[in-house]
Amino acid sequence: MNKAQLVDLILKDKNAGFESKASAERAFDAVVEAIKSGVTKDTKVQIIGFGTFSVRERGARNGRNPQTGQPMKIKAFKTIGFKVGKEFKDGINKGGKK
Repeated sequence: MNKAQLVDLILKDKNAGFESKASAERAFDAVVEAIKSGVTKDTKVQIIGFGTFSVRERGARNGRNPQTGQPMKIKAFKTIGFKVGKEFKDGINKGGKK
């Protein structure tokens, strides 16, 4: 599912109260920007029932260049992690057929 499809779902949700696709897209963009800002500022954004976005640090390590096979050093860096919330995970597992 892509952004346009998510915006369409938001627009179709009668409880959301959006009357135009543009207003639903602005709301979606505002939520995404708020998450980005929150993770950048506080290093963690928790949405109860959905999950938690957080900054994770990856340590420096040795690796290999996939094109040449030569050993190389990979620098330490920060990345974003997502841990799914219990309610969300439980909802997915109830609907699963495995």
